[in-house]
Amino acid sequence: MAANIEKVWNCMNEPEHIRNWCYASDDWHAPYAENDLRIGGTLKTTMAAKDGSFSFDFEGVYDEIVPHQLISYTLGDGRRVRVTFAEEDNTTKVVQTFDAEDTNSVEMQEMGWQAILDNFKKYTERVK
Repeated sequence: MAANIEKVWNCMNEPEHIRNWCYASDDWHAPYAENDLRIGGTLKTTMAAKDGSFSFDFEGVYDEIVPHQLISYTLGDGRRVRVTFAEEDNTTKVVQTFDAEDTNSVEMQEMGWQAILDNFKKYTERVK
């Protein structure tokens, strides 16, 4: 994305930023986010349909953090998520991998995670 690593890292991890990008489509939003970015710390984001019909909390515990390079956490059901960051020429590549759950197809889950990353990219490139 067209942003330096410091900006990308801050937008990924600061609750006031997370609330602005952590949802998969425009009919959803993230009205609440908290983030204790340290090993053993927790992250929690509430994702909710804007019409009020449904919401859920996305929660995890941090396993590994290397500032500006890596974030790894475990979700409440034991699945792992890993996010890597690499800066080159004032742009940053973000790669997120996750353990799939058993209820929905892997393809559907990939689309949802990618939609959130796309929102993250748009928000990060737009915000000052």
